[in-house]
Amino acid sequence: QLQAFGGGLVQAGGSLRLSCAASGRTFTYYGMGWFRQAPGKEREFVAAISWSDSSTYYADSVKGRFTISRDNAKNTLYLQMNSLKPEDTAVYYCAAAKRITSADNEYNYWGQGTKVTVSS
Repeated sequence: QLQAFGGGLVQAGGSLRLSCAASGRTFTYYGMGWFRQAPGKEREFVAAISWSDSSTYYADSVKGRFTISRDNAKNTLYLQMNSLKPEDTAVYYCAAAKRITSADNEYNYWGQGTKVTVSS
């Protein structure tokens, strides 16, 4: 199971760090990703990281502002979000896949989501 937390309310320009803790199984050899879904919109890819932490991949909308990382020893995934914008407001989900990918249909395990609200 995956559980995301760390969301909250922040002003534009601020920062938040999301975490995703895994339990019940290890995801060491899985690619991990973050997705988000804004109200009234479809879920979209945010960032992904390979199991070895050697490769990362970002959506253009967050590149340069967000950083994905993982600590396999702690079975935890992170998303550092800086320079937040109102359009980053969404529920953020973590997920695990057999490889690093931006395709949500390749992710087999999903967390329950944590809400991020960015005020202008």
